Amino acid sequence: MAVNSATAPDLKPLIKEPSSHDKIAELRAKKKEIKRGGGHLRLEKQHASGKLGARERLEELVDGGSFQEVGLFAKHRATYFGMSGKELAADGVVTGCATIDGRLVHLASQDFTVAGGAAGEAHCTKIVEMMQLSLKTGSPFVFINDSGGARVQEGIDSLAGYARVFYNNVMLSGIVPQISIICGPCAGGAAYSPALTDFIIQTKRAQLFITGPQVIKQVTGEVVTPDDLGGPATQMNRSGVVHLIAEDDAGALALCRRVLSFLPSNNLEDPPRLPYNLAIEDDPELNEIVPAEPKVAYDVRKVLKRLLDYQDFFEIQPGFAAHVVIGFGRIQGRPVGVVANQPWVLAGVLDINSSDKVAWFVRFCNAFNIPLLTFVDTPGFLPGVDQEHGGIIRHGAKILFAYSAATVPKITVVLRKAYGGAYIAMCCKNLGADRVIAWPTAEIAVMGAEGAVEIVFRHEIDVAEDKAGRRAELIEDYRNTFANPYVAASRQLVDDIIEPAETRKYLVRTLDALHTKRELRPPKKHGLIPL
Repeated sequence: MAVNSATAPDLKPLIKEPSSHDKIAELRAKKKEIKRGGGHLRLEKQHASGKLGARERLEELVDGGSFQEVGLFAKHRATYFGMSGKELAADGVVTGCATIDGRLVHLASQDFTVAGGAAGEAHCTKIVEMMQLSLKTGSPFVFINDSGGARVQEGIDSLAGYARVFYNNVMLSGIVPQISIICGPCAGGAAYSPALTDFIIQTKRAQLFITGPQVIKQVTGEVVTPDDLGGPATQMNRSGVVHLIAEDDAGALALCRRVLSFLPSNNLEDPPRLPYNLAIEDDPELNEIVPAEPKVAYDVRKVLKRLLDYQDFFEIQPGFAAHVVIGFGRIQGRPVGVVANQPWVLAGVLDINSSDKVAWFVRFCNAFNIPLLTFVDTPGFLPGVDQEHGGIIRHGAKILFAYSAATVPKITVVLRKAYGGAYIAMCCKNLGADRVIAWPTAEIAVMGAEGAVEIVFRHEIDVAEDKAGRRAELIEDYRNTFANPYVAASRQLVDDIIEPAETRKYLVRTLDALHTKRELRPPKKHGLIPL
């Protein structure tokens, strides 16, 4: 019998199909929930400890509205120790790209409110993907660290993840700038990723160490605090690991922007030259700034500031090996790397730590096409048993290697003392300097006059009736003969001797002349710097 359609029962399912509006609402809800991280209470705890949240740090660092997140829905695959089905917002790390001063960067920011920012497989994969995108796009990589370390529930997967991060740190090295910002704990194996990057910026509330206080106490019985072990003062002043220290997160992020402002996005670009409208005039005050007496100390930073645009010198690692000064500045808008002996501290000698400090900076500037200005006032390498046993020969050789290998424009200014091996190490003409100039106060010799006279004329002084008078006479004679820039200039080891007042003008013209410098080297896989 035929069924009357008008009276047939409705066979449609009673379940309502979701609309596109429902799907969008669901998406918005999921995104909102994930972006809450560990929740309001944990974020408030983060604020109470003086720290920003992971997303707040990114907002503070990048240009407003430029951040594009990648990997928001990433999720771990761990099932052991209560991890099965456990939700971790963005797997504890926020990743993506943005612009800083209009230039592209890739970023990763660990979220301590999510499982203490512990790094597992998915967490590390997100970081690695940003690193690889930095490499593909030729853009800097910035990693904000705030983590309890490897996620123990994931075992070897977390260790494998960190290994991939380290490997990619090396792949990026020398191709794009890498900056690590330490805003919280960074312990154990996690500390090696920052150590493989170009710059480490640490806040005063952060700790950076390999082995924690509890382990040290168990193994050695020694009691140390986290700050004594891995605080920023320790990791800059004593170990030389950290390059810049900030009061808080906001300060660290501002320092990161400042560092990037001097750097190209990658090794195939020149550093960004800022607009300039500065008259090139002589500076008479420079004629009086360096004492003629070689034993009188002065602060070389006063010299540097008078030579750089707007007297703006951005010093790097000021608390480590303070007898040398390194940092960035600009000459007519063009970024330059500055290396200078600091007579104010230990007379500006070179030693193990200062050698490492200079060699690292020279190699960084060379990798990223930043011209090098070297200012010389040093009595030599620091003598002593501790220095010899510590490997001063090996460490000092790093400076020789770094300057010799550098192909960027290299300009050396001899301010006062330039003695012995340290004269060579501070980028002399025969070590590859493109231009060497000297001030009239320069003394270029194997050693100081007093020491040379004691060696060369010891017998003559011993037999003299007036030993003190004869010694003073010979010292003066040695100074007049060797301890001046004119002998070196006659051998063409100094290109010019100029009035200090003319130095900025000379540097401007020389940098313009050397801007197109190209220097070919013998083909090889890589040189073997003494490590």
